[in-house]
Amino acid sequence: MIYNQCKKAAEIAGRNKMMLIHYNNQEMELPERSSAKDLSEKLNLRGPDQSLAAKINGTLRDMATELKYGDTVELIHFEEPVGKEVFWHTSAHILAQAILRLYPHAKPTIGPPIEQGFYYDFADLAISEEDFEKIEKEAQKIIEENYRPERSVFKSKKEALEKFANNPYKVELIEGFKEGDEISAYSQGEFFDLCRGPHLPSLGKIKAFKVLRTSGAYWKGDSNREMLTRVYAITFPDRKLLKEYLFFLEEAKKRDHKILGPKLNLFSLKEEGPGMPFILPKGMIVWNRLIHFWRTLHDKAGYEEIKTPQLLSQSLWETSGHWFHYRENMYAFSIEDRHFAIKPMNCPGCMLYFKSQTHSYRELPLRIAEIGHVHRHEASGALSGLFRVRSFHQDDAHVFMRPCDIKEEILKVIGLIDEIYTTFGLPYRLELSTRPEKSIGTDEDWEIATAGLKDALDMWGQPYRINEADGAFYGPKIDIHIKDTLGRSWQCGTIQLDMALPEKFELEYMDNDGQLKRPVMIHRALFGSIERFFGILIEHFAGKFPLWLSPRQVCIITVADRHIDYANELAREIKKAGFLCDVDDSSESVNKKIRNAQMMQYNYMLTIGDKEVENRTINLRTRNNVVHGELDLTSFIDSIKKEDEEKSLTSHFAKEEEAHAKSGA
Repeated sequence: MIYNQCKKAAEIAGRNKMMLIHYNNQEMELPERSSAKDLSEKLNLRGPDQSLAAKINGTLRDMATELKYGDTVELIHFEEPVGKEVFWHTSAHILAQAILRLYPHAKPTIGPPIEQGFYYDFADLAISEEDFEKIEKEAQKIIEENYRPERSVFKSKKEALEKFANNPYKVELIEGFKEGDEISAYSQGEFFDLCRGPHLPSLGKIKAFKVLRTSGAYWKGDSNREMLTRVYAITFPDRKLLKEYLFFLEEAKKRDHKILGPKLNLFSLKEEGPGMPFILPKGMIVWNRLIHFWRTLHDKAGYEEIKTPQLLSQSLWETSGHWFHYRENMYAFSIEDRHFAIKPMNCPGCMLYFKSQTHSYRELPLRIAEIGHVHRHEASGALSGLFRVRSFHQDDAHVFMRPCDIKEEILKVIGLIDEIYTTFGLPYRLELSTRPEKSIGTDEDWEIATAGLKDALDMWGQPYRINEADGAFYGPKIDIHIKDTLGRSWQCGTIQLDMALPEKFELEYMDNDGQLKRPVMIHRALFGSIERFFGILIEHFAGKFPLWLSPRQVCIITVADRHIDYANELAREIKKAGFLCDVDDSSESVNKKIRNAQMMQYNYMLTIGDKEVENRTINLRTRNNVVHGELDLTSFIDSIKKEDEEKSLTSHFAKEEEAHAKSGA
């Protein structure tokens, strides 16, 4: 009793001593032995979406972590990507706990956070959509119990193996750790799971829980291993956020390119060529306009375009390193006792092109572009419309230069990125990934390369994020993430500095000092995969392409057969002006024809009846069902010409309406 009182008094005395920590670029005073949670309490950051975890001296930790004098602390909130990861990883444990309460024979395996929510994989579990409600109710009970997840660290690998001896999946994971690695677990109530953390300070921060779907998944993604049951779910610190997310899912369904693409005659997928899309006639119109836009910009930016073979020898892929590191994703075969592979990427072909000639420093930077058709073997279960395919086209380019050119060339590439993505109305953000632990090249090479990228980003002037140690093994990179109409993020373009391939292929140029030197090389793709970018655009525009990109620009609708001749005359004039125009002279009612044209996403519908024939005019309706009424053909063509030339994302007639409304006001 006396001992406990003395201990408590000592603790109080210890906590009365003060220490300085750094928070939000200022010094703050806290009692010694305070935790990150104590800091959040002092700052009154107690909301369900606030203070989910803390970065202490750059390392992500639980809120219960004790602070030390001089620590730099950053409190993590839900609005940040890492905050969502912590929130959803904790939620995955709740899902597993709920399922084990309802199905005690199930065996939990792994449960990571993903871009939107989380999942958990189970062995020995069979559930359907009908079970979702009871799982949600059980999860809600656990949340109301408001456990505080507690972290424990095993003294040894052996101790961890003993703890999870009845779960072969956890045992396999633990056996994959190196001896001496820290192995930790988290408990909440009766639930105990292998996990590195961190976790929420308490489960009560979760205010909305929704099970979304279930599917099969192979253990460790290996089709030779056992099939598990994967349960997807999502949580939020506010019920309103869940409501908004469910609305977003409904909108995403309406925009699903796998449904819209075939419906609008843009592309199709056939069992005879899994993962190898057919681009259909209307899709080819969009495709060719994308390529023309790309070529126009690259020609203006000083690029030369090449085309390299799809089939190249095994020896080339051995030189590039792909044969040893990417072989399982390549299609390979033999011809006349020689071994070949279909290219999974364009780079080695471009290396051969550069090496086939001698080069002077006067030619550099040398910008070489290629829209290359590549093939990669993807597991059948991973294929998804145009987003994940086996056959696709990459808008690659390789820029060969001297080290002193890095900053300027990166700025030029970012300028191209800006012009491309803003044309489609796609906001973007940039991320710089630096040298990983395993890499090639000298410290000096990496310093020059990374500084070049960073200086260019600083000069560009937009905020960017740094991903420490997340670069490629052969060089630092800039990733470009675009955001579509629904706010979804897509990683499309990338800019990578490569110090490996110029070395492997012994590329050289003659410098101004008469010495042969190795060029620095940029890999970059802006659309990324053209097929994938096409799919993103279908969903971004919901199939309603802007006029300059649209495969269905104008539809002329006749009221009766006596109007057909005038309709065909109008169509000839519109086509002569450079636009796509169809005439619907079918026997359907006018309302049905208009509805059909709207369903097929024609930008403009021109209705022709007796009045229009008599007055030599048209009656204009836009696809959003706004009737503009009677006007002359010349005015219509002049307006859509301007809309097309400007690559406008909205109808010029909509702009005129808006301007008229403002002037009237």
